[in-house]
Amino acid sequence: MKIRVERITDGEESIDIRYKEPNPTIERVLGILNNEGNRLWGRADEESVCIDLSDILYLESVDDKVFAYTRERILRIEGSLNSFMTETADETFFRCSKSMVINVNRVISLKSLSSNRIDAVMEGGEHIIISRRYASEFRKLLKGDR
Repeated sequence: MKIRVERITDGEESIDIRYKEPNPTIERVLGILNNEGNRLWGRADEESVCIDLSDILYLESVDDKVFAYTRERILRIEGSLNSFMTETADETFFRCSKSMVINVNRVISLKSLSSNRIDAVMEGGEHIIISRRYASEFRKLLKGDR
C-alpha cells in the first residue's frame, strides 16, 4: 500500500482513499476518520459490519480465527485476541482464558466453581468460564484493586 502525505499552506484539507476491494485496514482507517474509535469492523456472512465495542458480549479465538459475539450476531474479526486487547486498551474487556475475552459490563451473574474458577453468565445467557489463571485478577478487578 502506497501512502502519500502532503502538507499544504492554504486551501481546503482533504483525504483521498483509493482501494480495489474493502479490507480490514481500509475499514479501520475509515472508522478512525469517521470518529468511530469505539467501533469494530468485522465480517458477517459476506458483508462488512461495524459495531460498537459496548455491544460485544465476548470474543473467542477458534482455530486461529477471532469471533466477536453480540446479542444479534457473530462477527469474524481480523487479528488476535492480544491485538484486540492492545488496540482497544479498554478496561471493560477482560482476558478470562487463553481463548476468550469478556465484556465485564455485560456480565449479569457470577458463581464460584471448584479449582478457583468462576462461571460468568453473560447478558445473552451464555456461560463463560474464567480460568483459574485469570480468576484472581478478575476478583481484583471487581474489588477495584486493578
